[in-house]
Amino acid sequence: MGPFDRFEGAVETWLDIPPGVTDGVLATGAVVLAYLVLDRLGRRVVSRVVGDQSLRFQVNKALGYLLGIIAFAVMLKIWIHGITGLATYFGLLSAGLAIALQDPVANFAGWLFIIVRRPFGVGDRIQIGQHTGDVIDIRPFRFVMMEVGNWVKADQSTGRVIHVPNALVFKNPVANYDEAFGYIWNELEINVSMESDWKAAKTELLRIVAEHAEHLTADVAERIRLAADSLHIKFGKLTPVVWTAVVDNGVRLTVRYLCKPRERRSSASEIWESVLEAFAKMPTVDFAYPTTRVFDGVAEGKPR
Repeated sequence: MGPFDRFEGAVETWLDIPPGVTDGVLATGAVVLAYLVLDRLGRRVVSRVVGDQSLRFQVNKALGYLLGIIAFAVMLKIWIHGITGLATYFGLLSAGLAIALQDPVANFAGWLFIIVRRPFGVGDRIQIGQHTGDVIDIRPFRFVMMEVGNWVKADQSTGRVIHVPNALVFKNPVANYDEAFGYIWNELEINVSMESDWKAAKTELLRIVAEHAEHLTADVAERIRLAADSLHIKFGKLTPVVWTAVVDNGVRLTVRYLCKPRERRSSASEIWESVLEAFAKMPTVDFAYPTTRVFDGVAEGKPR
């Protein structure tokens, strides 16, 4: 018996573990080391061969999963020979792991749900719980989002990356901005004074929003038709519309139109600029804003 065998026997006696477990641990460590080395070498090769960034990202993920499956199969082969002697040991260990690893197991189940049912994919803009962002990666225990909104208005990126546990898909509603047909409804509220010619203002708003959205209707209708097999989507009107309501300081004209999720702010800015230019040329239309009116009964000849 060599020095290493004597050392191995002493370790097994001291830790009170069945014979051969130390060999399995060392072999497992070698497999993990080989996995890390091959994964790093593979990423280097892919970075040199694949030029497209999006394709390189997908290839690296597929390579990582493939190496992980192979490493798991090898480790399973290493331990399967001693499973009879380790049955009692692992039976006791599994009871503690079931409690300690309940969150990782739930996250892994969430990953399987995301992969199979696909409530969202990489590139989609979603909201889950109080977090909104663009999905940039989906991993076995969490998915990663580039945050939008929060202190930045109109769904613009904050620059922060959010790591969200996969198990949250079971506990929170998931709103997908892109899944239905790639467009969302946006609204702009424009208030004009009571003295304004609100009918002329409404006609002008319809003309402006139609100019900005005229190229979307055919594309949206086609996307809804393609999605009809999996989603029951039905809209009575796809073209822009202007709704009328009376508010405290005047008449509110609400412009409702379709836009792409990532173009909400830019489309609103373009429409507002057109509205400002158009209303500046209309002497009968004025924007409404909070005002204070003072009534002087004496000056107006009212009795005291």
